[in-house]
Amino acid sequence: MSKLLNATLITTLALSASSELPTQKQLVKYIKKNIIKNPRVKINKVEVVGTKTDKRIPGWTVMFTNMDISYQNKSITAPLMLFKNGTLLTSELYDLNGSVSYNNSIKADIPNSVYDDEHLLYGNKDAKHKILVFSDPQCPFCQDVMPDIFKAVREHPDLFALYYYHLPLKRLHPVSETLTKVMHIAQKTGRKDIVEKMYRLKINIRETDEDKILKAINKQFRYKLSTKQINAPEVKKALKADEDMAARLMIQGTPTVYIDGKWDKMRDGYEKYLPKKKK
Repeated sequence: MSKLLNATLITTLALSASSELPTQKQLVKYIKKNIIKNPRVKINKVEVVGTKTDKRIPGWTVMFTNMDISYQNKSITAPLMLFKNGTLLTSELYDLNGSVSYNNSIKADIPNSVYDDEHLLYGNKDAKHKILVFSDPQCPFCQDVMPDIFKAVREHPDLFALYYYHLPLKRLHPVSETLTKVMHIAQKTGRKDIVEKMYRLKINIRETDEDKILKAINKQFRYKLSTKQINAPEVKKALKADEDMAARLMIQGTPTVYIDGKWDKMRDGYEKYLPKKKK
């Protein structure tokens, strides 16, 4: 998606009132003119999925949008953050004094709907703290962070509830598309151990042959599934829903971690809630 995007400028919109949000027509026009200039890309729809303000940028409204675009006979949903101030609109906003990119430091609010039973991997749903994770088992940063999170929640189920969403970075780790299908089925059938084990699976990240991938999983972890099972409509539907939620929340990288609804940039915020070890 990054190859489709270009440098952006602040554009003036003809709004009748400064408090109004841009119309669908205005958003499409802005994106075509300033962001996606490739004539082969068709912008089908731009949906505003949420807004918020930030005290660091008074006067500006942050808009979280999803773009529905078509490119090379493929339908793509891509998140886009926009900033509006009166009749001004931009997709990049920086504080030159503090060298801060607000695109990287502002996150969409977490809806309560993310905390459902289907995504509860470990812990008690009535636990004191909720951990929300979007992860890819072949992401090296995920492989470094996730085992400790799994362990902490398993050992303290009344303190933490872990809600897990699949976000395979298919362009970086094509193999993850198949692995997440396996992980979804494993969780649904009570094999949560397989979800954890996928983080230490030894396999070529570029592998796309599903038969080879399934054989590697069965050889290393004694967990056998068929290509028919992992490609069932309900599996594809569930994983598409996870990706849609990531798009809604403007999440593009892994691991993305939230503690009690707040973005945990360092991904270790849960540690401060762990019981202190006795000396």
